[in-house]
Amino acid sequence: MDTASDLVEAQRRGTDTRHVALLVETSNAYARGLLVGIKKYLVTHPGWSIYLGEHSRHETDLSWLDGWRGDGVLARIENEETARHVRRLGLPAVDLSAAYLAPELPCVETDDDVIARLAVQHFVVRGLRTLAYCGDARFGWSVKRGARFAAHAAQHGLTALEFRMEHSRTLAGERLAMADWLLGLPSPVGVLACYDIAGQELLEACKIANLAVPDSVAVLGVDNDELICNLTSPPLSSIQPDSTRTGFLAASLLDEMMSGQAPDPQLYLIEPLRIVTRQSSDILAVGDPLVAQALQLIRDRADEGVPVAAVQRHVGLSRRSLDYRFIQVLGRTVHEEINRVRMERLADLLIQTDWPLPQIAERLHFSHAEYMGVAFKKFTGKSPGEYRRANRSNRPN
Repeated sequence: MDTASDLVEAQRRGTDTRHVALLVETSNAYARGLLVGIKKYLVTHPGWSIYLGEHSRHETDLSWLDGWRGDGVLARIENEETARHVRRLGLPAVDLSAAYLAPELPCVETDDDVIARLAVQHFVVRGLRTLAYCGDARFGWSVKRGARFAAHAAQHGLTALEFRMEHSRTLAGERLAMADWLLGLPSPVGVLACYDIAGQELLEACKIANLAVPDSVAVLGVDNDELICNLTSPPLSSIQPDSTRTGFLAASLLDEMMSGQAPDPQLYLIEPLRIVTRQSSDILAVGDPLVAQALQLIRDRADEGVPVAAVQRHVGLSRRSLDYRFIQVLGRTVHEEINRVRMERLADLLIQTDWPLPQIAERLHFSHAEYMGVAFKKFTGKSPGEYRRANRSNRPN
């Protein structure tokens, strides 16, 4: 052997090890979730040697791959230069970006249409009739996410206004531009930020504009980066994607390709898991004062499941009159709202605690854990156990 690289190459050929480059940043929770999913795949499918260079999602300097002789690539292709570099490698590759800049490759990504639908529903059930979107002009996926948000708002008879972050501005200039935009919106308004960093910037812009959160501006992010979401003031509500499942599926598709199979070069869309509601969007913007009183009682007594009759007594209306007002304001009856709030509370307990189902049932005043499970599956489409496992999948082992 003449060189060290020749020796390494000979050793590589003599084993079944597959050398895989990960063009995935480590700077945000979504990307780290992808890496967790890839790692979970490798637990049961060992034999990969991973090459991971430290970089941001905007970075195009991939010189660390020069001279690399690999077998496959998992990449977040966020710009044309990265797409060209991946093509030049000429290896089996799977894309992990909704930018979809390499349509000849399989692409696994979070379903932006579902993100948009959940966001609109989140605001509408809180009585908000003015909606807006804060996007990042650098990313095609952000533009698409905004378009789907506007489409789902239109289905509710609403128009979604939009602000696009322009990174030619300084950070201070960006916040001032956001503050001016927010001051021009009708109040109260529900704003979906394309990702959590944008949500953080919105909350800071609200401070500059002296706008109360969530009473004047309710803010919802995407990615549920717990560090960012709890660093903001107030804490940021956010949509939690299933990035672990996304990474796992991408790894399995690449494994098939490196074994000579040819998965369809299509989009594989993964639905987000849930909305984690924090103070930034915890609002009840209801014009009917009696409905507002009823909603507050339902929320205050979520653990015990307040009966409809108790809500009637609290506001002094008949069942028929109260249901009529609820349907006019929220599009659902009092009973349906009580059930929705209880199921959301149950979902939180499934994720935030390790309590067994009988203990949760006792806490929420269900007569039987079995009945609670049936009601939850009817509401979410998943049993409590399935929901707990799915929503904890992003946690590293």
